[in-house]
Amino acid sequence: MAPARHDPDHVAGERVERKYLMMPHVERGMVVGLFGGSFNPPHAGHQLVSEIALRRLQLDQMWWMVTPGNPLKSRSELASLSDRIAMSEKLNHDPRIKVTAFEETLGGAYTADTLAYVKARNPQVHFVWIMGADSLKTFHLWQKWRRIACTFPIAVIDRPGSTLSFLSSKMARTFDYARIDEDDAATLWKRPAPAWTFLHGPRSSLSSTALRAAASRAR
Repeated sequence: MAPARHDPDHVAGERVERKYLMMPHVERGMVVGLFGGSFNPPHAGHQLVSEIALRRLQLDQMWWMVTPGNPLKSRSELASLSDRIAMSEKLNHDPRIKVTAFEETLGGAYTADTLAYVKARNPQVHFVWIMGADSLKTFHLWQKWRRIACTFPIAVIDRPGSTLSFLSSKMARTFDYARIDEDDAATLWKRPAPAWTFLHGPRSSLSSTALRAAASRAR
């Protein structure tokens, strides 16, 4: 697989290993889950979402796409990209999960543009976009959110307090016709986008926001 558009040795004045600035290696025909987030910090809830997605969607790989930052969130408490990559690697023990920060090399691209880039570079790979149910509430505020839904199938993973959000969110209402039963989740990657499902399962109450607040109080 070719690397992302640029291949800098430094990102925003910090050292980031070159391997994280390239998309992970994949083989033709693989099924890969894309799980984007700031991972600030990564925690057991991210692991649980990954475990559910890997099992229910029958993925060959899951990419933890550590983003430069979320434009809908403040960056005042954002740890450095290299630190968030290191924390993600330390937490992760499943070889199917690949930590990557290639999105940083795309020059501030929005998620829709990133996914279009991934798709163009990997035409023989099957991708599924993974998102927590807590993101559904604001998904329609994302840049080109309809394009995201029409690029890859989407698996929404249940999160505490968000079980009903898929019923009321603008995304769920707009693409109600494209929702498939979670019993058919293993076939989601075969469906042309838009296609999505909501996966129930064990939920973790951990959140990066709560962990940052606890760390701040401890200091």
